[in-house]
Amino acid sequence: MNNLKLLLFSLVVFVFTGCMSYQPSIPVDYKGDIANIRDTSIIHSNHKIDFFYLEKINEDEIYNSRYNTLDKNYGRGLTMYPYLLNHDVPTRKAKFTIVGRTEYAAPILALTNTVYEIKGVIEFTPEKNKQYVVKGSLTENGSIVWIENVDDNKIVGNKIEVKGSTALGFFEK
Repeated sequence: MNNLKLLLFSLVVFVFTGCMSYQPSIPVDYKGDIANIRDTSIIHSNHKIDFFYLEKINEDEIYNSRYNTLDKNYGRGLTMYPYLLNHDVPTRKAKFTIVGRTEYAAPILALTNTVYEIKGVIEFTPEKNKQYVVKGSLTENGSIVWIENVDDNKIVGNKIEVKGSTALGFFEK
């Protein structure tokens, strides 16, 4: 009976995680100029990291540093190292969904500690050959995430900001 439960659990996990697909940050048929947007992180300890990352371009979800880090750290126990990504993007006006989120090395740590998350959409036109970076801050008193130009540290678009806690509830983690 235990083998049957394990098989059913494995099937459910496969169905709900195996079907996820990500779009490339540059469409396959795109032939124009590009810019680059880099995800960042703040390391609080060897088991807690705040990630600031690009999640979507327009409505297309892309593979990001949070997923990359979770994948590469799977099976390492209570230790986690960030694996950050750079995303080449077309130099045309687009909506960029950016996220700031706390991540822990093990699911039990997320369940027993505070996970902050802030998410929003910024619309702008990246400039040819420019480098941008997603930055932010996650605290009990407020959270903020934005994109800035690496050359001059100027914010592009608007900041996504919430005054007060952005802590996720138990079932949202």
